[in-house]
Amino acid sequence: MKDGIMLIDKPTGMTSHDVVAIARRKLKIKKIGHSGTLDPVATGILVLLVGKDTKLFAKFVHFDKEYEATLRLGTVTSTGDSQGRVLVEKDIVHLSDDIVRQACNKFIGERDQIPPMVSAIKYQGKRLYELARKGIEIERKARRIRIYDLRITRMALPEVDFYVKCTKGTYIRRLGEEIGEELGVGGFISSIRRISLGPFCIREAIAIEDIHESHLRPWRF
Repeated sequence: MKDGIMLIDKPTGMTSHDVVAIARRKLKIKKIGHSGTLDPVATGILVLLVGKDTKLFAKFVHFDKEYEATLRLGTVTSTGDSQGRVLVEKDIVHLSDDIVRQACNKFIGERDQIPPMVSAIKYQGKRLYELARKGIEIERKARRIRIYDLRITRMALPEVDFYVKCTKGTYIRRLGEEIGEELGVGGFISSIRRISLGPFCIREAIAIEDIHESHLRPWRF
């Protein structure tokens, strides 16, 4: 029996389930799951749990996470990302770097956040992002989250690159929309990359084409 965990750098355009399916074929084992779903637009670290280590799933769900993302201000889309329909466009000429930084700083700390429709949350067996791309909206409950750190790494308005460290249940797509709303111009996330999940870092992850049992590693809490 092949057991252990494997860290994958998920590419864009692929679901977390797609990655699991590829791993099952390559490793020739059905007992594979993943921890910390990434929707198709997002890239970055995805932890696969293989064999007996699928039982560790509950240990992973409370891990903090780190992301790098790009926010485009002045445009609101139906999905909160670049794949949605443009709903609103607003002028941003009045914005300065300082104004944007001050707005971002307001989101550091603990608060409630309503998950976006484009998320991996399940509703009646369907992922919300699947329903959102069909134009279906479902009422969602707010979740308590905490943002430990939020730093702008590049500003070339209307684009803002930022780094964020946050608790589970934090949606970066929604955070981008919230920052845009705070600034009064709207915004959407054009790219999302998860760079860490708990103790695991993107530097340790392998590409999908490199999946092999030699990359399985033991993990014990």
